[in-house]
Amino acid sequence: MESEEVISQLKSMGSARNIEGMGRFGIKTENNLGVSVTTLRNYAKKIGTNHNLAVKLWESGIRDARMVAACIEDSKTVSEEQIDKWVNDFDSWDICDYCCGHLIDKTPFAYKKAKEWSGRKEEFQKRAGFALMAWLAVHDKKTDDSEFEEFLKIIKKESTDERNFVRKAVNWALRNIGKRDITMNKKAVEIAKEIQKIDSKSARWIANDAIRELTSEKVKQRLKK
Repeated sequence: MESEEVISQLKSMGSARNIEGMGRFGIKTENNLGVSVTTLRNYAKKIGTNHNLAVKLWESGIRDARMVAACIEDSKTVSEEQIDKWVNDFDSWDICDYCCGHLIDKTPFAYKKAKEWSGRKEEFQKRAGFALMAWLAVHDKKTDDSEFEEFLKIIKKESTDERNFVRKAVNWALRNIGKRDITMNKKAVEIAKEIQKIDSKSARWIANDAIRELTSEKVKQRLKK
């Protein structure tokens, strides 16, 4: 299958109404065909793993094609250099989060990139670092908690970033780490209380929201199971 054929099919699946709706949620509408995430994911499954096609689809610059690319790229063999190039292209929160949760979190260098990107200046590249932390906390059940303790230190350090798409990702990472298990719940709440004391509107919002969820009965009951 050629990239032109894939893009043609994607165009037939999208709609202007979907694009308009995405725009209301802060998703970039330029180079957006308006195909839903579920449809893209199911379509990518039919294609299967295909490195060459993934590269060509990404190069198209089309949001929908790039999401398919993230699904069909091989997480075991994709190069670190290629992923670094892709993250430099992130220009919307949806493509950032999708790539992190459908490809990058499964690569052998995911933890390295989470730490590296979380210190970047560019908004969506920095978001990618924390989105990776959030996804890894959910998807990786085998890695030792020490990795996530390192993430908590970074979360505290970067909690003063006032940019909306960054602070929401920092909060997301903190909450997901705190829902990983009882031990990490306690440590995440402790870090959140430290963040709460920082003289920053962003830090206080991140901490208050995380503490509210992580100390809720719903989360406590789930972690006991």
